[in-house]
Amino acid sequence: MKKFFIFSFFILLFSCKEEDKTEEKVAEIPVKFNIERFDKLFYESKPSDLESIKNQYPFLFPSGNHDTVWTNKLSDPLLQKLYGEVINKYSETNKLEDELSDFFKRVQYYFPKYNTPRVITLISEVDREAKAIYADSIALISLDCYLGKDHPFYSDFPDYQRITFEENQILPDLVSSFCYGKIASPKDRNFLSLIIYHGKELYMKDKLIPNVSEANKIAYTEQQLAWCKENEYQIWSYFIDNKLLYDSNVKNEFRFINEAPFSKFYQDIDAESPGRVGQWIGWQIVRSYMENNDISLGELLVIDAKTIFENSKYKPSK
Repeated sequence: MKKFFIFSFFILLFSCKEEDKTEEKVAEIPVKFNIERFDKLFYESKPSDLESIKNQYPFLFPSGNHDTVWTNKLSDPLLQKLYGEVINKYSETNKLEDELSDFFKRVQYYFPKYNTPRVITLISEVDREAKAIYADSIALISLDCYLGKDHPFYSDFPDYQRITFEENQILPDLVSSFCYGKIASPKDRNFLSLIIYHGKELYMKDKLIPNVSEANKIAYTEQQLAWCKENEYQIWSYFIDNKLLYDSNVKNEFRFINEAPFSKFYQDIDAESPGRVGQWIGWQIVRSYMENNDISLGELLVIDAKTIFENSKYKPSK
């Protein structure tokens, strides 16, 4: 027992030293950018300014739309009110700039070919599908989608979706967008492949935005996260006992992976559970795999789910 304790101590000590080295290297990476407030530029402009703005940001003005589409937005009372709410919350973006700076450093540490992107804030008229977009050289952030879950503009959304409108979701959303196309698509639609796919994305958040809380990374409340941790063994046992891992029934996606108010075990615990517990379990499997295998982050993204699972040594305790 004493030998095991000493061994564990040295493993922990080695891990801490490695993390310290990573932090030192990350801190040395130069990052320089300014947040471009397109939202302010556009909504504080006059129709006569439109041509100049279009020349500065041509990619934000899709072809085929007459100029009246844009000038009508300038005179739309509801959009002006929306812009007013954005300015009220985001009169300055110093905090966001600091968070983005750390994020971009980590991106360049793990993915050296990526340079710091242009960062542009805008208003997307509360389009949940376009909240934050991180392409190769540009990052777009729709600030109207991050006014806080209790904001009246989101009153028509159910509770489980409103949590995604919090300011603390900007970085997780950017990571999700950055992951698109980098994580190998599942070769099949079985349950294991899908939860591992989402587990990889969540693990990317561990590495790229480590200062963000676990709950915020997966868009859970602290109570929902605690529920998953307290019931991890029961969740996993349910998946195993019902032979779900290699099942390709699409219903499993709706029950345990897709966005939903709760997960569907068809038991009394359903009402207490958060949605997407399959994603959370996939996250724990990937974490266990990375703790037990000497694999880089880039290599992880292309390894198939079966290999990850079989070499993860994942076994939740009772």
